[in-house]
Amino acid sequence: MYANRFDFAIIGGGIIGLAVARALSAERPRSLIVLEAEGRLAAHQTGHNSGVIHSGLYYRPGSSKARNCALGREAMYRFCAEHGIPHQQCGKVVVATREQELPALEQLHERGIANGLLGLRRLSGEELREFEPHAAGLAGLHVPQTGIVDFVAVANKFAELAADNGVQIRTDHRLTGVSGDGHELVLSTTEGEVRCKFLINCAGLHCDRVARLCGMRPGLRIIPFRGEYYELNTDRTSLVRDLIYPVPDPRFPFLGVHFTRMIHGGVEAGPNAVLALARHGYGKLSFAWRDAWETLTYPGFVRLGFRYGRMGMGELYRSLFKRAFVAELKRLVPEITADDVHRAGAGVRAQAVAPDGRLVDDFHIEQGDRAIHVLNAPSPAATASISIGETIADMARREFDG
Repeated sequence: MYANRFDFAIIGGGIIGLAVARALSAERPRSLIVLEAEGRLAAHQTGHNSGVIHSGLYYRPGSSKARNCALGREAMYRFCAEHGIPHQQCGKVVVATREQELPALEQLHERGIANGLLGLRRLSGEELREFEPHAAGLAGLHVPQTGIVDFVAVANKFAELAADNGVQIRTDHRLTGVSGDGHELVLSTTEGEVRCKFLINCAGLHCDRVARLCGMRPGLRIIPFRGEYYELNTDRTSLVRDLIYPVPDPRFPFLGVHFTRMIHGGVEAGPNAVLALARHGYGKLSFAWRDAWETLTYPGFVRLGFRYGRMGMGELYRSLFKRAFVAELKRLVPEITADDVHRAGAGVRAQAVAPDGRLVDDFHIEQGDRAIHVLNAPSPAATASISIGETIADMARREFDG
């Protein structure tokens, strides 16, 4: 038998690819391989995640995000409890600091109820301090379903369980080409050739490129946005009990800078959302010619710039100047000063953008010839990973067995 021949090849060893591997290998025996480009699993979006188990408050009722977040959230809590992964359902508050945010806060409340969230509580400015004594706002919303976890630990447990089911997981295998050979796909990688009957593209920041390697025209492009974090100094972490979020701007798919207590200690503040000129652009000076060229020459990006240019410049300003970033944090916790925080890590979000400049908001999965492509899976994908993995596994079984 051909040594590198499999029924399924999963491209990408992040939390989604590993969730698919676990789900797809859990039933009848199949030969599966996960190909990860980096030297370790969960190296990019999963490994730079803020670690929030999202409630499902923000998402349009009936959307893929809303459905998968609700199912995935509860499945994540059960999974972590079953496997001893540190986590906590601590809840969060969303804070309106301006009069014009009050209608949006009420809409969030109504959306949360529509999405099945129980125990939501509207808070006055005084009641807000029962949960977060140092927070300031005109009103708030307490969301008890929100939690925190280490998603890298979750991803590694997915990998362990998949390997126990016979899945081969290979790091340092970057996909460089895909071709057909009869009923098989021939996958060229930096470590040699792999053959499969069916491919599942969970490549995250490179999912559109993998789709094009497969001969598909995805109709969108991944534009990377860097999210930069500060961290509260150890002697100031008492200013935040759990999680404090602003009311998000409904025109933009990002949630605004916020405070997040981390499962292993400490409090993060952020992230912002700055255009990155490299798909692995974790530093302010990160630059990759190919990535920058593909972004800046994409008609969808040009249209995106016209639509959100002013907002983007504001994000860039806060990125460059610490005091501007801290000013946003002070809206939520007025006692915060620039001396209370220090620069921490950053993550890069794979944001799908349509040719008309529209930011693709919902999860987006397409089927191709002998392939399934996950083309947009931003937050809350980590929260929803168990549900997404099972959904994709079911799709793959139907296609493969059909």
